[in-house]
Amino acid sequence: MAGQQAVEHKYVYDFSEGNKDQKDLLGGKGANLAEMTNLGLPVPPGFTITTEACKAYLSTGEEPAGLGDQISARLATLESAMGKRLGDPDDPLLVSVRSGAKFSMPGMMETVLNVGLNDRSVVGLSAQAGGNDRFAWDSYRRLIQMFGKTVCEVPGEEFEHALDDAKRVKGVTNDLDLDADDLRGLVDAYKSIFSKHTGREFPQEPREQLDLAIHAVFESWNADRAVLYRRQERIPADLGTAVNVVAMVFGNLGPDSGTGVAFTRDPASGAQGIYGDYLANAQGEDVVAGIRNTVPLQELEQLDKKSYDELLSIMARLEEHYKDLCDIEFTIERGKLWMLQTRVGKRTAAAAFVIAGQLVDEGLIDLDEALHRVNGAQLAQLMFPRFKLDHEFQPVAKGIGASPGAAVGKVVFTSARAVELAAEGESVILVRRETNPDDLNGMIAAQGILTSRGGKTSHAAVVARGMGKTCVSGADDLDIDIPGRKFVVGGQTVSEGDVVSIDGTTGKVFLGEVPVMPSEVVQYFEGSLDPAHIDNALVRAVHRIMTHADGKRRLRVRTNADTGADAARARRFGAEGIGLCRTEHMFLGDRKELVERLILARDGKERDDALAALLPLQRADFVEIFREMDGLPVTVRLIDPPLHEFLPPLEQLAVNVAVAQERGEDVAKEEALLSAVRRMHEQNPMLGLRGVRLGLVIPGLFAMQVRAIAEAAVECAKQGVRSCPEIMVPLVGAVQELETVRAEAEKIIAEVTREQPVDVLIGTMIEVPRAALTAGQIAEAAQFFSFGTNDLTQMGWGFSRDDVEGAFFWRYLELGIFGISPFESIDREGVGRLVRIATEEGRAARPGLKIGVCGEHGGDPESVHFFHEVGLDYVSCSPFRVPVARLEAGRAVVETGGSDSR
Repeated sequence: MAGQQAVEHKYVYDFSEGNKDQKDLLGGKGANLAEMTNLGLPVPPGFTITTEACKAYLSTGEEPAGLGDQISARLATLESAMGKRLGDPDDPLLVSVRSGAKFSMPGMMETVLNVGLNDRSVVGLSAQAGGNDRFAWDSYRRLIQMFGKTVCEVPGEEFEHALDDAKRVKGVTNDLDLDADDLRGLVDAYKSIFSKHTGREFPQEPREQLDLAIHAVFESWNADRAVLYRRQERIPADLGTAVNVVAMVFGNLGPDSGTGVAFTRDPASGAQGIYGDYLANAQGEDVVAGIRNTVPLQELEQLDKKSYDELLSIMARLEEHYKDLCDIEFTIERGKLWMLQTRVGKRTAAAAFVIAGQLVDEGLIDLDEALHRVNGAQLAQLMFPRFKLDHEFQPVAKGIGASPGAAVGKVVFTSARAVELAAEGESVILVRRETNPDDLNGMIAAQGILTSRGGKTSHAAVVARGMGKTCVSGADDLDIDIPGRKFVVGGQTVSEGDVVSIDGTTGKVFLGEVPVMPSEVVQYFEGSLDPAHIDNALVRAVHRIMTHADGKRRLRVRTNADTGADAARARRFGAEGIGLCRTEHMFLGDRKELVERLILARDGKERDDALAALLPLQRADFVEIFREMDGLPVTVRLIDPPLHEFLPPLEQLAVNVAVAQERGEDVAKEEALLSAVRRMHEQNPMLGLRGVRLGLVIPGLFAMQVRAIAEAAVECAKQGVRSCPEIMVPLVGAVQELETVRAEAEKIIAEVTREQPVDVLIGTMIEVPRAALTAGQIAEAAQFFSFGTNDLTQMGWGFSRDDVEGAFFWRYLELGIFGISPFESIDREGVGRLVRIATEEGRAARPGLKIGVCGEHGGDPESVHFFHEVGLDYVSCSPFRVPVARLEAGRAVVETGGSDSR
């Protein structure tokens, strides 16, 4: 109403006013302090300034209206509760000012302790502590150091140098050996450092200290390290941090005081027990700084049994209340236990599965919640071997961890050499500047792939992930000399035959052999470990949760596989069919020459001869795959390579012809080849004569493949093997393209299967934006859709995935344009919308249309959830990502309340 005073926005909450479900508003730390307060646990009094206040401050550079008055009101309540006043020279109240975002960001933002101390109240603090001058002056020097570094950007090393100087003058090495007079002198030195860098004296007004500290915590949300951490952990940048103002309690008042951290279970293994560290006569930052060695938490029982028993009781109560592993920080002040923080504790991937299973057994959670508590990224970590590292092993280079795992082997620089050594039983690492399809045999033979160029979506990365091979790409510190068969890094030369170790998770490269630990989880998936008869808590937990996920999920999970061996491995991992069989991979190696002859044929006879030679080879490929997938669907994509992958490089061929002419050699054949290659050369092969276009331009190519598929299905049927082939036409942009191919295919299928009926579906790959936007028309000619999200992303964004990641993606991530590469996780708003449109319009035209996805996103956890929401029937991914997709498909159902989007 006019004239009515606006209601003031509430920016400050007492701990008694919040709860653990208010993390968006109060941050994780504030919400949990409130929860513990309401449980009646011993929490020092305090209040929380909300994330909304932070966002308002960061947007304007000034406190929002009313914040100062609300802080004053809550401060008065705090002073009343403690019976002390901030800055009182005789009996001062001191407070800590701590950050606390919704998601834990340990060490990324700022904290200031002992706020309220000045030249007068330091004397009162000493009296408060029974005349403990050392404690008081130590607290004051800590305030000046933390305040100077955090609030005023004074270089922290200057304070450290002054502390080292004081110890050197005293002739000691431990901070605790400095007495009150030494610390009083250190305070003077710190003040001088402060004034030198700030141009002002250290502030003596306690409220000014408090306000400046609060502003510094707000601003630390956008500090470089916080921004980098959020990007790494995919934490949204617009959340802001809350600020917690808490009455100080002191663990450094003597031997009956101390500080520690505790976990209700082992965060590394998940084992039940008492885990943590304790440090007597210390403040929390002493534990973090490592200036003294902590003791195991169990030793607190001998030091202070009363506090120890109380702590164990609180730990049990918190775990039962939160129904999860809790991470606890506490301080003991002269025999009085104070709880400073609790949160659901971070844990290793192995511990996540084990603890989830334990909590089900204890009746604290059900299996749906257990499934919610783990994720596909954790499962992927458990599936790859890892290095057993110690201080002896230091990396010599670091690239991009493109395909996880740990690989050790002799360096080789060519695919031929990799195949040769692997055949002799040697483990090899294929080192290239970058890989291309010609390197496939070497990549298959190698234990791992190391490149100096490329990123997570480079050829090396994509192929390696598909094969479950370890890959480090973009290690640009490597100066690779392929002709010289060596690379140089950090002044060291590594020659062919030397051993290196590469970590596909961290991207680190080591010289020499690093010990490798096998993954028992992969052994379980491959059937060599029976979870019912093995004393392995992790394997049992994985089996139990995976079984539940399979029972919950609606999405089926297929695999991308081009060989019988890949198909067999994928079935062991739980694949329910093949969603993408790339036939172009079948034409590499020895068959490449036949494809080259086909593409460059000068007349119908040459073309027919090449096709006739390819037909039995293709038929045998499909027979092998159909046998392995007995009864399960197999989606075969008709050949879809850019032509340059099968033709000699134009530049190289031109040079060879010129050199041969110079020598006077007969080059008629080479000149004819050069002429043909020039005729077929494309400036942008990825957008050129490939996919359905190739099949329409080269008569008989698709027909040969369709015949091979149909004949293989008939042959299997006669042997009692059931096959379910699905022929997928790639790169369709107009329904007329599909209609033309389908008409020819149906004639061939009818002819081949006349005496032995076999059902063969014909559909298309939706990978061109126009196909997605005209899906209603295309569905009239297609019996199924499969989204090729790699190309759909490439064409939707106008990116060349082989070039852009190393060129500018780092800058896009840095600027926040991307939270993650759109080739790693589906771009929901853009490419995802194309998927949604095509799904809806395709099914409107053809109800019951089978729809899946076979791009790299089929195995990405976040993308799997999106495909569940959209209502796809299945996802398809590389064999090693099949368990991840199964798990996430189950989690997608649980996290949407069991809803089915169809």
